[in-house]
Amino acid sequence: MGHAVRCYEALGSWSLTNLIRNEGDRAIVAIDEFRQAYPELDVRFYELEGNITELMTEELKSADIIIFHEWNDPKLIAAVLSLRPELGFKVLFHDTHHRAYTDPGALLKMQLHLFDGVLAYGEVIRKIYSERLGIAKTWTMHEAADVRHFYPRARGQSSDVLWMGNWGDEERTQELYEFLFEPAKSLPDFKFVAYGVRYPESARQALRDTGVCYRGYLPNLHAPAAYAESAVALHIPRRHYSNGLSGIPTIRMFEAMACGAPLLCSPWMDVEGLFAAGEDYIAVADGEAMKRELLCLLRDPLRRQQMGQSAVERIRQRHTCAHRAEQLTAICQELLQ
Repeated sequence: MGHAVRCYEALGSWSLTNLIRNEGDRAIVAIDEFRQAYPELDVRFYELEGNITELMTEELKSADIIIFHEWNDPKLIAAVLSLRPELGFKVLFHDTHHRAYTDPGALLKMQLHLFDGVLAYGEVIRKIYSERLGIAKTWTMHEAADVRHFYPRARGQSSDVLWMGNWGDEERTQELYEFLFEPAKSLPDFKFVAYGVRYPESARQALRDTGVCYRGYLPNLHAPAAYAESAVALHIPRRHYSNGLSGIPTIRMFEAMACGAPLLCSPWMDVEGLFAAGEDYIAVADGEAMKRELLCLLRDPLRRQQMGQSAVERIRQRHTCAHRAEQLTAICQELLQ
């Protein structure tokens, strides 16, 4: 849209460090592919232990808006907020996690009262900031699909059921057993494939015992090809998103739908009406229902095609990165008036 955007990442960050440590050469290739896919992204690295205030004074002197993701170090936030009187920028807090619900005390270190507003990736999270934490200006900004890279590919089915997701720090262990392991065990005639990281040996053994082919790490830019190679995709949200944070779709739903993947979800309620249940995706009540719906979909290619087409249309109409960019621009214009 013509705006100048810079991204800042701490040296030695958890994600990048663990990616390289665990995946080695595959990580280097994935990083190179990411840079090639997004050459316009200006990503700059900083050392938090250095003279961060001096560095940020120089880096941010021409900025109009600063956006902090919720997972930033409070020390960095404090250093940048101290520059507001001198540099005059506006500051937004961006939450795409669940700590506002599960660990609100951690957010007290962020000096939220000094921010100009909060961007929350679900209405229930926005209400926590507005009603419980007393933030005056809050907006719901859902995640979205980058349809330049996430779109339907030519289908060449090599598996029947695809699960793509990380183990989840015990936040969905029970759900994975009920909605992935047990269905795979009950439907041995179909090939189940799983991608993801941080699976302990007990989880890997459960995958082997139930016949799920575990393929480990998958760079996100390779996800569209994986969706195209499978008849049906599963979405098993972490427990928080099916109870207290019901209604928040994570990025996986948007990207799977953008690729035209027929999507079956473990219990999840679309309380904000973002999609059309039964048309764009199917949510099941329990493990037995998951088995029944899987069997029906795997035997009905026409139904799978209809669901995929409906999902793609919904994403392109309402949930692309361009839609969110327009929303963010409007919010920034409101703040800068």
